[in-house]
Parts: sequence; C-alpha cells; structure tokens
Amino acid sequence: MTIEDLEKAVSKLPPEQFAKFREWFEAFDAARFDQKIERDAMAGKLDPLADRAVADFRKGRAREL
Repeated sequence: MTIEDLEKAVSKLPPEQFAKFREWFEAFDAARFDQKIERDAMAGKLDPLADRAVADFRKGRAREL
C-alpha cells in the first residue's frame, strides 16, 4: 500500500469513520512521539538542553509562566 492509496482511502471515509480514524491516528502519533522523546532522553540527547535550562534558572533568567 502506498501513501497515495492511504490518502484515497482516508478521503473516502464517511465523517463518523474519519473522526474515529483521526482520533486513533492522533493517539498513535502522540505515542510514537513520546517513545522518541524517551529514547532521546535515555540516550542523553536532551542533557545539554536541561543543563542550559538549569544554568539559566540559577542566573535568574526564568520567569513565571
């Protein structure tokens, strides 16, 4: 199956099935994103960002959101 096949199939879904598909896909995509962030964190790829954030906080460069 190609992306074009998927696009055609999705475009033909009735509204209620499209809504279910969209809900499923958003959850699927979010889970994959979470897994990627977790792998990156475990591999230390986020450490420089965390170090910089902590350093900025200690220098008073933080503010309430």
